[in-house]
Amino acid sequence: MSGFRIEHDSMGELKVPADALYGAQTQRAIDNFPISGLHLPRQFIRALGLIKAAAAEVNLVMGHLKKNQAAAIRKAALAVADGQHDAQFPIDIFQTGSGTSTNMNANEVIAHLAVATGAKVHPNDHVNYGQSSNDVIPTAIHVSATLTTSEQLLPALKHLKKAIDKRARELRNTPKTGRTHLMDAMPITFGQELSGWSAQIGSAIERIGDALKRMRRLPQGGTAVGTGINADPKFGPAMAAQLKKLTGVKFESAQNYFEGMAAQDAAVELSGQLKTLAVALMKIANDLRWMNSGPLAGLGEIELPALQPGSSIMPGKVNPVIPEATAMVAAQVIGNDASITIAGQSGNFQLNVMLPLIAHNLLQSIGILANVSMLLADKSIAGFKVNKARVNQALAMNPILVTALNPVIGYEKGAATAKLAYKQHRPIMEVALETTGLSKAELQKLLDPMTLTRGGIHGE
Repeated sequence: MSGFRIEHDSMGELKVPADALYGAQTQRAIDNFPISGLHLPRQFIRALGLIKAAAAEVNLVMGHLKKNQAAAIRKAALAVADGQHDAQFPIDIFQTGSGTSTNMNANEVIAHLAVATGAKVHPNDHVNYGQSSNDVIPTAIHVSATLTTSEQLLPALKHLKKAIDKRARELRNTPKTGRTHLMDAMPITFGQELSGWSAQIGSAIERIGDALKRMRRLPQGGTAVGTGINADPKFGPAMAAQLKKLTGVKFESAQNYFEGMAAQDAAVELSGQLKTLAVALMKIANDLRWMNSGPLAGLGEIELPALQPGSSIMPGKVNPVIPEATAMVAAQVIGNDASITIAGQSGNFQLNVMLPLIAHNLLQSIGILANVSMLLADKSIAGFKVNKARVNQALAMNPILVTALNPVIGYEKGAATAKLAYKQHRPIMEVALETTGLSKAELQKLLDPMTLTRGGIHGE
């Protein structure tokens, strides 16, 4: 027994590790849910600490806590928010669907820390005053996702877009063969190709920013079922104002607590936008992989920075590791979204009962998207080199350039010219000189790759 102490809750006594800051309810959850070893992430614990600190301040102002109690709770809660006690939050994410165990974990840790300062503080009666797990945990999802998205993901996406735009400007006059259906098509510039990537990331930034408008609406104040039982009617708005003060984010009290507690539509929406971003990143990553393929038997248009040996058996092999990691992140986010979608449907009457899963998956998606976006910008986009000799050779041999002659020679003669060039493996210029009756000067003007990247009708 020397390594344990006895704690009690409404169900009786229980042994708890002697050095643990938590109490009986946390220990019961540890014992009940030895499932995955996955714990709610740092960002979520931060949000819980901020909520408890805000509640202490609000309850002090409203006269529900004594000054020394509120001060002790606030100090302890901010220490939790700051990450000083993360090891004291060991509960598995696969637990009670309301996240009650994690809310009580926070209450017990904060109360333990507060009591150590000499204040008389009870986990339920004081730390949790005016609250329920049923509004705290949904609020923590909103707060943690909003903060992590604002502080990590959006800056990373803006950095990625900036890196793409810089390379697009540098390569605006470098033409290459376009491709549709993975087959040769009319020329574009590398700058134009990258501009499409930039627009995808820009649209993702806009979509995610719009979804955050709903995430900033907090259901705190609804308590048990959304009616606000045992909470001051002013508690919810006051909490939003206090969290705004603590974080600088414009949180607001939800107009309807029933929606915010029974449903997780805002989280599902944000996850959907993260999935859309994942799809965009998968497309960009795969484009880079194709363009880098080879270097001899693939497209070989670009050379990505060499970061590590690519094979344990083939010396000299170098692989596109960052685009591959990006693609795997995208797959994980898409899978997380599927789980969040199912979890979002699990709002039975007045409470969603898959909240810890939503919190874990949503925050994981935000975090890994932010991290890989930075890597994609700095270790792939910023440093790839264009193999101009290979690119120009492909342009010269591309029979599809004959498309530019359609207004002059017609579609059928153009098709015959292209087929002959394919068959004989000859540059389109040589074949067109023989089949079209146009002079070399006319053909050089009509088939100039840079001119063709500007679109429009040529030959007039």
